[in-house]
Amino acid sequence: MNMQEDIAEVLVSEDRIKAKVAELGRRISDDYRGEELLLVGLLRGAIVFLSDLMRKISIPVHLDFIGVTSYGAGTRSGAVRLVMDLETDIAGRHVLIVEDIVDTGKTLACLKEKLTARRPASLRICALLDKPQRREVPIEVDYVGFKIPDKFVVGYGLDFAGGYRNLPFVGVLKESLYK
Repeated sequence: MNMQEDIAEVLVSEDRIKAKVAELGRRISDDYRGEELLLVGLLRGAIVFLSDLMRKISIPVHLDFIGVTSYGAGTRSGAVRLVMDLETDIAGRHVLIVEDIVDTGKTLACLKEKLTARRPASLRICALLDKPQRREVPIEVDYVGFKIPDKFVVGYGLDFAGGYRNLPFVGVLKESLYK
């Protein structure tokens, strides 16, 4: 399998991602200046974005992960399930959820409700990609890298059936591979 050949087009280049991650890191650092921030990464897709983002944040950060899924091997969103919970007590803490892509909004809306019940001092969301045309549930995303069209994308942590996560860019997967 040659991953590059499976890509119909590069939607967001590696250079554009690097520049946007640096910009988001500066904004987050400014917004939380004087505070300590807990970054909550959504496994597995957000790991690449989170790794780069946290190195661009200049304030003290702590890190935890949560596993939530709403996809199987296909492309259709299903029921949201918590598959791994946080180890950190978030009560009274400033929490930033870091997500790879906001699609239907179901996963983040469910997660936001669950985490809000744990009484953090603040709870915000940062997503590399946002597909507003696919939204089924309203969700406010505080920090957005790129708004993208309704295309099936992979790379920079995003996968299809477990593959393509290690591409350094966000690309559109050829339709013949997932239909």
